[in-house]
Amino acid sequence: MEHDPLAAAVVAGATPEELSALPVPADYTAAHLRAEDVDTFAGVDDKDVRKSIHVGRVPMPELAPDEVLVAVMASGINYNTVWSAMFEPVPTFAFLRRFGREGAWAARHDTPQHVVGSDAAGVVVRAGAGVRRWRVGDRVVVSPAYVDDEEPATHADGMLGAGQLAWGFETNFGGLAHYCVARASQLLPKPAHLTWEEAASNPLCAGTAYRMLVSDRGARMKQGDVVLIWGAAGGLGAYAAQLVRGGGGIAVGVVSSEEKAARAREFGCHVVVNRHEIGLDGGVPEDPSVPGRRLGKLIRAAVGEDPHIVFEHVGRATFGVSVYVVRRGGTVVTCGSTSGYQHEFDNRYLWMRLKRVIGSHGANLDEQAATHRLLERGLLRPALTATYPLEETGEAARLVQRGQHTGKVGVLALAPGTGLGAEIPGVN
Repeated sequence: MEHDPLAAAVVAGATPEELSALPVPADYTAAHLRAEDVDTFAGVDDKDVRKSIHVGRVPMPELAPDEVLVAVMASGINYNTVWSAMFEPVPTFAFLRRFGREGAWAARHDTPQHVVGSDAAGVVVRAGAGVRRWRVGDRVVVSPAYVDDEEPATHADGMLGAGQLAWGFETNFGGLAHYCVARASQLLPKPAHLTWEEAASNPLCAGTAYRMLVSDRGARMKQGDVVLIWGAAGGLGAYAAQLVRGGGGIAVGVVSSEEKAARAREFGCHVVVNRHEIGLDGGVPEDPSVPGRRLGKLIRAAVGEDPHIVFEHVGRATFGVSVYVVRRGGTVVTCGSTSGYQHEFDNRYLWMRLKRVIGSHGANLDEQAATHRLLERGLLRPALTATYPLEETGEAARLVQRGQHTGKVGVLALAPGTGLGAEIPGVN
């Protein structure tokens, strides 16, 4: 920060007037991918993301009228960053090129460096001429839903507009950096009682879990519902377990180790199943009904009935089991496919037993605000379990890539250490 007076001033707690008077740097430090590396993993089995994630200087983009420049204090690792760094299922530079073809301000995103990261907490240091609600000096968190407010569908649901993009994945200038560029419609005030790294750990996973389970666009969970949560000790699962328990449901988590089982119980699971008990070793079962029967038996023995809802994001390795095990008339809600996106399932169990599959993606700003309120009131807590410095973003992403983490993995950007940024005591 010795070459960046603006960043140093943010860390020192400068006033809005002082921040406004300092120049924005011409370049900044960011975790990024390089277009020249796209073929790095061709023919390679272990696509180690530490080889493709670089931390270094990138050019500072010009700010559009509806955007803010945020000095990022902390960010976080999500699985979309792992996909980006593996260049799967397609290199994200293809997303940037497609977006850039819209011209005007979108053209800025089509660069040979892709600054990744879909979570951030920090301080607004510049606001575009069209921004009304946010000012320099505001402490904010950034929602990952990058929406086009000129599309009619966006005004019904921000996630339905054809131009909706995942910020820091399908757009450039994401959160794993000293600065990020976001639309004003992505911002919410930082919860005052949370540290920078705690605040940054929530938006993507907590908002996604809320839309999947609670929103009227998701599974519409109600009191007493039995909810099966795959990966219950991971980032998404940690918030799902809390939402189920806090909403009067019964959370049944599936994990891969006793260590993760203990963490899943801490997050709120009433019952935890080790996936090895049902014959799932991470591969795709030849007949999903075999582990499905075992899992169903364990769930009925523990809670007396089959699940009303399955919280699904693992994908290919579990989806067939999810469709099998959910009760007649039940719902499988899915937001991702970390084990592969080509799913196979026996459709007889879907149509003959009147089950439903709901696709879910991110959260609109209203859903993010509802999630945010739960965090502010202490009814939902951050799932952060590990924090890395920005320089070690590759190591942090590798931990998530290999599934060796629990909860959320945070990254410190400008924040000089952990435990900083809380303005009021914690909420009980």
